[in-house]
Amino acid sequence: MIEGIIVLVAALLVLIVLHVTEDALQVLRERTGSAQGARMTWGKRITWALLALVAAHFFVPKGLLEPAPPPPPPLPQAALFNADSLWSGADTSRLASLNDSLEAVIRYGRELIANTSHYLGQQGTVMRNTNGLNCQNCHLDAGTRPWGNNYGAVWSTYPKFRARSGGLESVAKRVNDCVERSLNGTALDTNGREMRSILTYMEWLGTGIARDEKPKGTGIVDMAYLDRAADPEKGAAVYLTKCSSCHGKDGQGMLKADGRTQQYPPLWGPLSYNHGAGLYRLSRFAGYVKNNMPQGATYASPQLTDEEAWDVAAFVNSQPRPGRDLSADWPDISKKPVDHPFGPYADPFTASQHKLGPFGPIAAHYKLNGTKSSQTGKP
Repeated sequence: MIEGIIVLVAALLVLIVLHVTEDALQVLRERTGSAQGARMTWGKRITWALLALVAAHFFVPKGLLEPAPPPPPPLPQAALFNADSLWSGADTSRLASLNDSLEAVIRYGRELIANTSHYLGQQGTVMRNTNGLNCQNCHLDAGTRPWGNNYGAVWSTYPKFRARSGGLESVAKRVNDCVERSLNGTALDTNGREMRSILTYMEWLGTGIARDEKPKGTGIVDMAYLDRAADPEKGAAVYLTKCSSCHGKDGQGMLKADGRTQQYPPLWGPLSYNHGAGLYRLSRFAGYVKNNMPQGATYASPQLTDEEAWDVAAFVNSQPRPGRDLSADWPDISKKPVDHPFGPYADPFTASQHKLGPFGPIAAHYKLNGTKSSQTGKP
């Protein structure tokens, strides 16, 4: 702006000088008898043209005459992690660089994870085959939060052998396990739109993760075992003070304003996960709540102590919930996790100890006998 004003003033001064000079020359010609018709000199013409251009500068919209900037390069699709950081799922703004049809499929898959109840719940708009929980009640932020039971290593590690089923499992099989156990529902058609969209979303989240790589921050933190059994009575006190404001004193959660979908999920009762779900194991539940609950807690800033996490897990999982036929689970019983609460077992410990602990002696037994069980947690 300042530069334009300077040029405008300079052009006006030049124009004035040219006019004064030409007027003086015209008078001189008249006095010497060599007067000619007044004609605009080239100097005046050029100055007037420059003056017009400078004046137009103030009225032309900014940037009209400037070349358009080059489009920004597409955002990388790789997940956000490196060897020294935690995996965090790619932000959905990265989807803009994909073709429209693929973007739509991935966005729908994410919607199914985040708002499962709306599409597949008891009043679902697509089908009605789950208990009304959302997948992200267990897999936070649509499966992208560090240590929030996320999907960071799903696409890089599946298909894989799982001791629970005793066979090689695909990602679709694993998804349907969650539908049947955590959502206490019926399996999705593996060739249907919903399953294909969920799988495409998980594949996109896994972009950039090498086969068999499991980045730091994926899944659930393994908790150190207590040297005692987890105590449901102590857990009840933890639940009352730190959990009931969202999940209710009766554990039945809280509905959204629409009266149809859950704002906070029920933690027990007929609309909660059944006893075949992963969170029914204390180590999974304790590791999950330690780093994510109550609201505002993170792995970097937990609000529960380790003992509180184990005890509240014992309290919640001691409450009534739907059952499930688990007779086909763990065909090799020596591979059962130390905190799987249903026998038979390949060890001398009771079902009660397998449910509440202490788990250290069970893990030590398998280590001493050279049996690699599917245990989790740290002795």
